[in-house]
Amino acid sequence: MKQTPDYSKAEANMQSGVITADGFLGEDTRPLADIIEHDEELFAELNITFDSVAEKLEYLMKKGQTGLGEPITVDDTWLVRTDETRGYLPSPFGDGVFHKINVEVELKGSGKTLLFTEMNIHMLRKFHFLEGKGSTFRMEPALIKEVLIL
Repeated sequence: MKQTPDYSKAEANMQSGVITADGFLGEDTRPLADIIEHDEELFAELNITFDSVAEKLEYLMKKGQTGLGEPITVDDTWLVRTDETRGYLPSPFGDGVFHKINVEVELKGSGKTLLFTEMNIHMLRKFHFLEGKGSTFRMEPALIKEVLIL
């Protein structure tokens, strides 16, 4: 995949201190296009789609919001907690603003957890971007498959 000027601009926005204190790339030094391409390959190997993952994350986020900050059990399978903060964050891709909602989803009995935001769902669905290695909200494809039971 080629690093386009739009990707270069988004990558600049993802650096620590630009939109968020920690940024979106963690310790990952690869170009944005390479990060996305690698995750697309992993999704293909795991036989999961970005749309199906985004739909499940969105479903769990909406269910979790009914707990008003307290953990709730969803479908007897997941323990979900959302934490909402006033305000919005702009997408590093320059295509919208998103509520500050952190979502923690635990597959009950496994100790395995995903941490994501409303913006993560958008970036995953539209750009196939899961954040860089070592970033706070990075979701590893194998963990996604396991926790979401896909």
